[in-house]
Amino acid sequence: MTSPPPPLSPRLRRLLETPTFLYDVHAGWLLGRRFLRLTHVGRTTGRRYRTMLEVIGENRRSGEVLVLAGLGHSAQWLRNVETGNATEVVIGRDRFRPRHRLLTPQQASEALADYERRNRWLAPVIRLVLSRLIGWRYDGSEAARLRLVTELPVVGFRPG
Repeated sequence: MTSPPPPLSPRLRRLLETPTFLYDVHAGWLLGRRFLRLTHVGRTTGRRYRTMLEVIGENRRSGEVLVLAGLGHSAQWLRNVETGNATEVVIGRDRFRPRHRLLTPQQASEALADYERRNRWLAPVIRLVLSRLIGWRYDGSEAARLRLVTELPVVGFRPG
């Protein structure tokens, strides 16, 4: 059994909360289209939640944005979305009521490969973070990428 990760330092916690703060003060556009804020309703609580997600891909023509479920199929935001409880996506200056879809493993693998190509200087850090999330060494190979996206699905959001 693994021990829980150490608590975040106050400084790192503030840094990680910066995107949320910017969206709260209607300045999310400063982040460009790198992050989106998903608003969803809890399946059992009925409470409204806001979750910041990193955008790994985008189709400007259809308006679809792609995100990786970093905590896998058990991510609460994903479980809420799958039951139809997504109420809003805000990305940059755009906001919309989303429809969602889970990408097939092949589509998800291609999207992740494209994300890694566009962020090639950060690829070692991306692979390290993904390895920690999944519990095995992700090397960026096609076989590893296909395995990864079965554990961490890629979700597409588009205006509904």
